[in-house]
Amino acid sequence: MSATAEQAQVGTEPTEERRLVDLVLRARTFGIVGVLVLFVLITTVIQSRFLDASNIRFVLSESALYVVVAIGETCVILTRNVDLSVGSVVGLSAYVSANLFQTHHGIAIPLVFLAGAGVGFLCGLTTGLITAIARVPSLVVTLAMLYIVRGVDTIIAGSNEVVANSLPNSFINIFNDTTFGIPDLALAAVILVALAAYWLRYFRSGRDLYAIGSDPVAAERVGIPVARRLLMAFVLSGTIAGLGGVIWATQYNTIDSNAATGLELQIVAAVVVGGVAIFGGSGSVVGAALGALLLQTITSALNVLGVPSLWTEAIAGLLLIVAISLDRGIQLRLAAALQRRKVRLGA
Repeated sequence: MSATAEQAQVGTEPTEERRLVDLVLRARTFGIVGVLVLFVLITTVIQSRFLDASNIRFVLSESALYVVVAIGETCVILTRNVDLSVGSVVGLSAYVSANLFQTHHGIAIPLVFLAGAGVGFLCGLTTGLITAIARVPSLVVTLAMLYIVRGVDTIIAGSNEVVANSLPNSFINIFNDTTFGIPDLALAAVILVALAAYWLRYFRSGRDLYAIGSDPVAAERVGIPVARRLLMAFVLSGTIAGLGGVIWATQYNTIDSNAATGLELQIVAAVVVGGVAIFGGSGSVVGAALGALLLQTITSALNVLGVPSLWTEAIAGLLLIVAISLDRGIQLRLAAALQRRKVRLGA
């Protein structure tokens, strides 16, 4: 057997280290489900009305926004980058889209969603061009964009706000509409998660994001268009955040320049808690969606139990630290496993 063939065979054989890493990665997703179920059970024992059908529908509808925006954030974090501007993009999109009902009476709701997505697209395109083409670190770019977009929102909105009575009932009811007892927003979020998961798994452009996050230099050497993929990831994140802004408007109805302030940190926390490695290269949109659902369930449970909302932020921060520490441990374990395999192969 040639050296190349031998390396290929050894590379495809599941080693003990490799199986352990895969097991830990899968356990993270199942662990989120376990924590979610346990939290629901404990809360229900203390306050039985937590499992009321109306409360369950509210949690699912409220989680839809975070799940949708987390999809775009996941695409960015997979590439070893981060988008801290999503909260401001959601806020700007929420005001611009809702304000269309005041400036263009009778406008069709699908056009409002397109307008919100368009706002996000422009923001994502700007961020992507600076990050991917100019090669400025995403942390710096998106932090700057967070303030720039929020400033633009403040200039456009000023001291004005969009109030509920200026919005059509058909738009306001989107948050509460159900199909077979399941909120329409939750169903739409599930469909988007499924589509994103399929794309990341079976399309080259999606798989490239994992390769870039694992090793950007190696990805470029094997011919992956790194700059183009990074631009795509940020455009997706911005566009999806724009759609999230319209969802925000259907939920809160009264929108001003402060809409969605601080949302970006909750989204990043949901994605990382959901098993997407902050160091890039691993994770899934399904895990990110579960992370978003977990954090929103915790928020709802604390409200039902009468616990101050500040504890929600504290718990989210704690979960974020635990998740990042776990990701770092997995990364070090994987690096050690790969190094041992190279030694065995005589590399």
